[in-house]
Amino acid sequence: MATLLLIVIYLVFISLGLPDSLLGAAWPVMRDDLGAPLGMAGVLSVTVTIGTIVSALSTSRVVRRFGTARVTLISVAMTAGALLGFSIAPSVLWLAVCCVPLGLGAGAVDSALNHYVAGHYAARHMSWLHCFWGVGVTVSPMIMAAYLEDGAWRGGYLTVGLIQSAIAAILLLSLPLWSRMERRNGDEAAGDGAPASEERDGKPKNAAAIKFALATFLFYCGVEVTAGLWGSSYLVNAKGLSADEAALWVSIYFAGITIGRFVNGFVTYRYSNKTLIRAGELLALAGTLLLALPLPTAFSLAGFLITGLGLAPIFPSMLHETPVRFGEAHAGRIMGWQMATAYTGAALLPPLFGWLAGHITIHFFPSYLALMAAAMLLATERLNALTARRSGHAAGK
Repeated sequence: MATLLLIVIYLVFISLGLPDSLLGAAWPVMRDDLGAPLGMAGVLSVTVTIGTIVSALSTSRVVRRFGTARVTLISVAMTAGALLGFSIAPSVLWLAVCCVPLGLGAGAVDSALNHYVAGHYAARHMSWLHCFWGVGVTVSPMIMAAYLEDGAWRGGYLTVGLIQSAIAAILLLSLPLWSRMERRNGDEAAGDGAPASEERDGKPKNAAAIKFALATFLFYCGVEVTAGLWGSSYLVNAKGLSADEAALWVSIYFAGITIGRFVNGFVTYRYSNKTLIRAGELLALAGTLLLALPLPTAFSLAGFLITGLGLAPIFPSMLHETPVRFGEAHAGRIMGWQMATAYTGAALLPPLFGWLAGHITIHFFPSYLALMAAAMLLATERLNALTARRSGHAAGK
């Protein structure tokens, strides 16, 4: 029963990833069709992300009242409705309206299911959970690319919206399974409710290092979302690829994240989270630098893949390391801060590049990614230094 429910959860995380890469893949064609400026994609992206932040910060209270299963079902249904709304949008204003339920639904699914899996399944499933998110963001640009050959971006949104609707239907059918798991585990809210120790007052250990953990999440999402949102526009406008070719290569970037997270689930048996985070950040930085070099287009495409592979272990490993760094008693609260900061990075840093691209040039794209990747690495190294120093003091006592 637990395995069957885990399959349903993995399927829902695929649905969480499906909308995330659609806008960036379709935007070069959408903006011409709707008469929108280049930077409007950043405005739409930040609208989704603000909804995600608001939803994530309030999800724990909603889940305590209605349960993880019902909250997840309603949230997936909201994202399905939003995507179907995109497919018939007559204007950019309509797209902005649809971005609101898209963000609210995504934030609730992300927060509720991460919490549920962390409390009910082994740690390796956290990495594989985010791997299945990668399946969603990899498949959806491929779907969109098939429609962009004829310029029919609305068909891409319609297809993904119907897939989301089917997943919502599966969730509806799985409600009795969630109820049986509740009874077996004795959970009143299907996995919600942090341990009492997490409500304890007091200062977490390594408190001075928290800001560097938050900075890591900020810049991580800056790199990941900027590459996904603006990568297609960069390849079309700077490298001369067609819109469908560019969408396909952005899909390969997300495939790098997906494959990397699948492998990371096994590698966690041998290497520590710190080692995996550092290796991933170095690889991501190398990928962005390869993009920045004045080399033939093939090297730029390889840079996208390498960047995706490097990003793969960072997010799940950072989440899993939180209790070790800051203590079990405060891990839940700090995880919430980290998720909110991650969403903030996704909300602010990609639109900032859109503004820069509109005022300078889109050729600045690789350098922008490289600067954020370097900042992420520096923040993590400072985080490691502070936590190691504190651990050394504790051992000395």
